[in-house]
Amino acid sequence: MSTPIHRTPTRQSAAVLASARHREGGSRTRSTSARSPERVLLEMQSRAGNRATTAVVQRVRAERGNAAATGDASPGAKKKSYRDRIAALLDRFKKNLEPIDTFIKGFQTPTNAAFSQQAAVAANEGLKHSAAASGTSAASGNLLTEAAGTVVSGMDAYKNMKGAKKHETGADHHTAMKKARTKGTDTVVGAAGSGSYSAAIAKEVTKIQKAADAAVASEASGVAGASVGAIKGMRSAFRIGGAANKYKQVKKLGDPHLVHAGSLARLNESQVQADWAAAEAYVALDTYWKHEGPGRLEAVSEAIDAAWEAMGEARDAAESLQHAENDVEKLSKVQQYAKKKQLTKIGKETAAGGGESVKAAAGVVTAVAAGTAGLASNPVGWGLAGAGAGLVLGVTLYKALRAATKRYEEVHHPERWAPQGETPAEAASRKESLKHAMKFWKKVSKGERQAMAREIYALAAGPDISGNTTAEMRESARSLLVALKSGPAKHKLEPDAWAETLNDPAKTSGWIAEIAEQLASG
Repeated sequence: MSTPIHRTPTRQSAAVLASARHREGGSRTRSTSARSPERVLLEMQSRAGNRATTAVVQRVRAERGNAAATGDASPGAKKKSYRDRIAALLDRFKKNLEPIDTFIKGFQTPTNAAFSQQAAVAANEGLKHSAAASGTSAASGNLLTEAAGTVVSGMDAYKNMKGAKKHETGADHHTAMKKARTKGTDTVVGAAGSGSYSAAIAKEVTKIQKAADAAVASEASGVAGASVGAIKGMRSAFRIGGAANKYKQVKKLGDPHLVHAGSLARLNESQVQADWAAAEAYVALDTYWKHEGPGRLEAVSEAIDAAWEAMGEARDAAESLQHAENDVEKLSKVQQYAKKKQLTKIGKETAAGGGESVKAAAGVVTAVAAGTAGLASNPVGWGLAGAGAGLVLGVTLYKALRAATKRYEEVHHPERWAPQGETPAEAASRKESLKHAMKFWKKVSKGERQAMAREIYALAAGPDISGNTTAEMRESARSLLVALKSGPAKHKLEPDAWAETLNDPAKTSGWIAEIAEQLASG
């Protein structure tokens, strides 16, 4: 056996270069003190190797990173870092207040209204004073939560608007622009809500102080509450319309099993023909084996090659059919999920919007009663306020329970929605999973919606990313993207340029985030 030849590297190491230069010097002698700095550097590198150089570079980078963390970064970077930190702190502060805010809206406020009604009927000044004090604290808690949410929404709107300007087209642009509009609307509604709660505080304070203008304050509070309730109810109506339109567009795509029945039948026919061709090739091979003659070995060799090729074609046909059948199942699954998400959104927005509309009606009744009867008995307003609060509370509790369940599954069953080809994280214990589920300020990052977004992208991506997907299947998946409002027009791109972004691996994460966002919204 011959000795294997090892290829010599093209670039020679510094040690080889130093040795060669040393040999070129022949019998010339040099003292250590007479060596040039270049030769000393080469000898140091040859002894220490590139590992030391790499360590130095890493240390310098680490020092620069520490300098940036300790405030030695540029003013622009510090400003951005401070803004993000403030936004994160305010967002967590708001989410910590939300359970208290939910309790106030669902229990304390309707209870205060009931006691106020009883105090008005019985002319009980002590009970009226206590109900007004409790109402003041309730409205103050609502105001604090609403004001914090308004500031966070405003900062998010500004941040996403900058992101939309940075990414002028594509999925990143559309996602940022959509969030900027949503957060901008939340800011306006939050500001109106803050004004309403301020009016409610003023109303309760005038009751405590037994001020002469208590009726005027109550009327103003009722008008403000009615206005905010109407705005929120209208926003829910728009969201219901958007979700219903998405549901309709996805449903129009049809059942993938029926849409792709023809293409699956063609692939099945190709597999049958390939199997017959392979069988015929093996029959021919068997015939040549039994044939006697001078050209027997050559004929057998050709028959073996033909049988091998036919067998490969049959295998490829079978794999193509199986892959297409799997893709049809995936497409059917994600379409069902998309429709379910929109129906769920319609249900939640209907309940929440109905609750806000009922609260708006309660505000109108309160304002009318205050203006005509001087804070007289108002059982209708109290009943409407309680009914509206109950509807809103039910939606809030449903959302909280769903989010907690998803957070629990995220860490307790990480393999359930892990990306394909990625090793799932180690499953947390039941106790740790419950603790994670209670972290209501954290969003789910690896749940069902993200997994469905990856499935849709894998079907719609270009041939460089999903080469085994048929053209018909890819077209259907892209039609689903259009139905989910992620088409070329929404991304400000021509169809060809839009298709190129789906075939760009660098834009994969942006596309998955975009699809996940569109699945959740109407």
